[in-house]
Amino acid sequence: MTTLKEVVLYSDELLQVQKFQDYCPNGLQVEGKTEIKKIVSGVTACQALINEAVRANADILLVHHGYFWKGESACISGIKQRRVKALLENDLSLLAYHLPLDAHELYGNNIQLAKILSIHNPKPILNDGKPTLVFEGMLPKEMLSSELQIFLNAMLGQMPLQVGPEKMIKRIAWCTGGAQSYFQQAIDAGADAFITGEISEPCFHIANEMGVPFFACGHHATERYGVQALGEHLSKHFALLHEFIDIPNPV
Repeated sequence: MTTLKEVVLYSDELLQVQKFQDYCPNGLQVEGKTEIKKIVSGVTACQALINEAVRANADILLVHHGYFWKGESACISGIKQRRVKALLENDLSLLAYHLPLDAHELYGNNIQLAKILSIHNPKPILNDGKPTLVFEGMLPKEMLSSELQIFLNAMLGQMPLQVGPEKMIKRIAWCTGGAQSYFQQAIDAGADAFITGEISEPCFHIANEMGVPFFACGHHATERYGVQALGEHLSKHFALLHEFIDIPNPV
C-alpha cells in the first residue's frame, strides 16, 4: 500500500521545496485519504479539474497552480470555498508545486518545454554563478522569427503573440508561465529571442528597441508538461495509476 505521506515526503524531497522562497505553499495543500492508488495531474486546481479528478476516481490531484497565494484573502469563501469543499467531500488530496516544478532539472516545466521544442543543450542561465529560472539553448535549426512562430504553434497547439523584429534566431532563452519580467535577463545573456507564457506592455518596446523578438505562447500552454512528467514519475516510482487531464485555457 502507498500512503499519502510517502508520496508527499518523496515529492518534497525530489523537488527540494525547502530551497525556494515562493508565492504559495509547496507540497500538500489539502489533505485527503491516506491510501493512494491513483494520481490525476493538471495545470491549475480549478473547479473543472477537480470535478474531472473526482470522476476519474483520483486520490491525489497534482497541480502546478494550487491555492493560498501571497497577497490574496486568507478567507475560505466564494470559489475557493467551493473548490476546497469539493476536495474535502471527496477525500481528494491537493498536491501543488510551483517554482520547484519550474526549476527541476528532470521534471520541471522549463526542461520539459525544451524537450517539446527539441532545444539542444538546455541549461539555466547563471546569475552570480547560481542557476536562475530562465533557461537557454539552441533551436534544432536556425529560423526566422516568423518561422519560429509557426513552429511554436505546431508544437504547443496555440499561435503565440510575436513582437519585435524579423530576424534569424538560433540561440533561444525561455521561462514558462508569467515570466515576462525576465525578458531583460534573457537579452543580457545574449539570446536571439525570448519565449514565455505571458506578455506585458513594456515588452513590445523592449523587443523592438533591443532587436530581440518576444514570443508569448500562453501561460497554460507552456506549463502543461512539468506536472505530466512528475505525475508519470510518481506513478512509476510508487506503482500508481496516473492520468493527466487538460482543462484548455487560451491565456
